[in-house]
Amino acid sequence: MPRILHFGIGNFHRAHQAWYTKLANEKSGGDWRITGVSLRSSAIRDQLKPQNFAYTLVTKDSDGVISDWIDVHDNVLVAQEDNAQIIDRIADPETTTITLTTTEKGYHLGDGNGELDKTSDTVIHDLAANEPQTVYGFLFEGLMKRSRADAGPINVISCDNLPGNGNRLAAAFTEFCKLKSPGSEWNFEKFLSFPNTMVDRIVPATTDALREEVLMLTGRNDNCPVTTERFSEWYIEDRLIAPCPDWREVGVNFVADVAPFEVRKLRLLNGAHSYLAYAGLLAGYDYVHEAVRDAQLRADLDQLWDEMLPTLPQSAAETAATYCKFLLERFENPSLNHRLAQIAMDGSLKLPIRVLPVIRERTEKGLASPMCRQVCEVWTKFVINAVRNDQQLDDPSASEFGALALEFSDDDVLGNRIIATLGVI
Repeated sequence: MPRILHFGIGNFHRAHQAWYTKLANEKSGGDWRITGVSLRSSAIRDQLKPQNFAYTLVTKDSDGVISDWIDVHDNVLVAQEDNAQIIDRIADPETTTITLTTTEKGYHLGDGNGELDKTSDTVIHDLAANEPQTVYGFLFEGLMKRSRADAGPINVISCDNLPGNGNRLAAAFTEFCKLKSPGSEWNFEKFLSFPNTMVDRIVPATTDALREEVLMLTGRNDNCPVTTERFSEWYIEDRLIAPCPDWREVGVNFVADVAPFEVRKLRLLNGAHSYLAYAGLLAGYDYVHEAVRDAQLRADLDQLWDEMLPTLPQSAAETAATYCKFLLERFENPSLNHRLAQIAMDGSLKLPIRVLPVIRERTEKGLASPMCRQVCEVWTKFVINAVRNDQQLDDPSASEFGALALEFSDDDVLGNRIIATLGVI
């Protein structure tokens, strides 16, 4: 049966790509299955396995609540336990598409340059060993085996919030291959496709309250339900070279260039989310819908969008005002309980993608960016508050920020040093 192999079996994938795949199967009579891969933990596998890897998807908006049973996964493999099976899945002719939602951290890209981070411990391990820990290591071992077996071409589709996500993945993987096996070359045009994509759907973390709600709605004791909003978008560059589900028929947009939609989303949605997360948490709020109803934060959001709108590509700018209106409706949805702390993770990786490009582009045009700079300043206050009060900071640079806090007792000086880690702004 045709299969997708998915790296990063978290809530977003299960509310987005898996949902689209179920819809496509129902629409076209297909039988596509998804095998999930967890690179770090067996927790999701352990929760889903007793349910035969199916789960409840709860969709909430002002019109009400809908529950759906998503049953397209056939297994979840864990890197530390199922190394060889993951490699075999990549090499299997039935696997024609690989998708990824590993978050920015999973790409191991160096600070500032976007290239493969050759200092990463797991990248170093995968360059030296044949039992991978990273996406690159698994792709290398699996595609080598697939190539030897002449198992056919394959799509590799990044669905993470990175500009040019497919291009970045392809470039980093190419560099990994050259380091791993000097002289090795991949014929991307005939064997591999790395299309850029843009994905958009708000998916909060699962809570015990959601599990109880699912029990009331469906009568099922679901270990691993997911909740989401009705709104969903998926844009994929139309250059796949291997079979995939009939996503086109269920609302997925195949386009020549995803960049305009990608920039619109990264700046207007993700940039706004980052500001609400840091400013909202500092103001004592827990959820997005609470923060966006704060009069000052709401006014700040309008100013932030005013700065961002002139930096959008023309094709995206034409619909940006309407897009912002829809964003407010989505942010104000009280049913989702989207935690600000979930959005606040990995700020040192997210802000250089979501906010800094706006500052640079406006500076080049001789324009100031007070609100975008305020986003960065609020983030530093959030970081300082965490490190000064020994609170957990979920950020890959947390140890570096902690060391800076020990070195600099003055918060203004510390803030300048922390903000400098983002790069030139």
